[in-house]
Amino acid sequence: MIQSPSHYRPGPVVWVGNIAATCLVLFVFQRILWLVIPFIMALLIYYALLPLKTRLVFRGRSHDTAAAWVSVIAFLLMGLILLFGLPSLVGKAVNWQESAVRYLDGGLQLLRSVLTQLEGKFSLFAKAHLSRAMSEEVRTFTAHFAEKYLPAIAMGIASWSPSLLLAPFIAFFMLRDGWRFRRFLIRAVPNAYFERCLYLMSQVERTARLYFVGLMQLTLLDTCCLALGLWLIGVSAPLALGLLTAVLAWVPYVGSILGCLLVVLVAATDFPGDPSIVYAAVGLFIVVRLLDDFIFMPMTIGKSLNMHPLLSVLMIFIGGAVAGVPGLMLVLPVLGVVMVLGETIGQLLTDRRLRARHQYARALEQRLVTQDLQLP
Repeated sequence: MIQSPSHYRPGPVVWVGNIAATCLVLFVFQRILWLVIPFIMALLIYYALLPLKTRLVFRGRSHDTAAAWVSVIAFLLMGLILLFGLPSLVGKAVNWQESAVRYLDGGLQLLRSVLTQLEGKFSLFAKAHLSRAMSEEVRTFTAHFAEKYLPAIAMGIASWSPSLLLAPFIAFFMLRDGWRFRRFLIRAVPNAYFERCLYLMSQVERTARLYFVGLMQLTLLDTCCLALGLWLIGVSAPLALGLLTAVLAWVPYVGSILGCLLVVLVAATDFPGDPSIVYAAVGLFIVVRLLDDFIFMPMTIGKSLNMHPLLSVLMIFIGGAVAGVPGLMLVLPVLGVVMVLGETIGQLLTDRRLRARHQYARALEQRLVTQDLQLP
């Protein structure tokens, strides 16, 4: 009888191999980030459209026809959104620039008031002249910001735009030819390992699907909670602010800090004379992060990544050290897929029955191809 996958438990050698392989994959991904980012966006599009394509296939459509219909519908929907939304976005571009400057000034004003209060309460801060030093640093930064940073930002946007256009094309071919690619891979597998390789491909696809679908669900939950809380507090543009903060949270720790800073800037600008609103916004952000850690993430992303919380935290720091910000974002899904691969390879290497079946099958093939060459 074939050993059941549930009877196998990976040992320390497999875990060390999983961690080493994850670090290697992250290092390679950092070198080809121009392809990794469009591929991740394509996966998000693919898993968002896959249920509709599957429904059409179950109703009798071919894979090619279903993929074509789904892609056309998504393209038309996106075209309509751009057609009606782009003029409004272009018209508000100047207002966005003015709003950004206004929010930044509001945040700086809050920081000055906090430093002034600290100088009034602590003589050490008063002797250091924190508020004056901070004002000088901000003045120097803003004076040279345009000439130092704007050309680099513009060149970065221009260099990334062509690669981002790959995402819809990759998603279309994944919808149309993904099943062909899986069949192509499975044909190269020896018959003795056929069942285990089917299990491997199923688990890898399940891990990736649950992670990216869970990521979209988590983003929706965070957006709703943040938008509702900011609306109750009275902060302007709660829905847009909640969505942007939820998307920034895709990058562990760094994205959450940037999202919290953004919320503080907007709250400080909307209510310059009422710091309690800022504290309420920070409290709301902390509550949502706690809901993420203890309720939302176990319900969504946690279904696909069955790993110890300590390992998750350590791998996030390792991913950041190996590949920077992309490593922070990619380390958990990469580790989830590598864990499935490592566990299945460990099953193949430790299952003597499977190896015996493979050797016996090769012996039968050798006997079959040489039976007419034997001397009478």
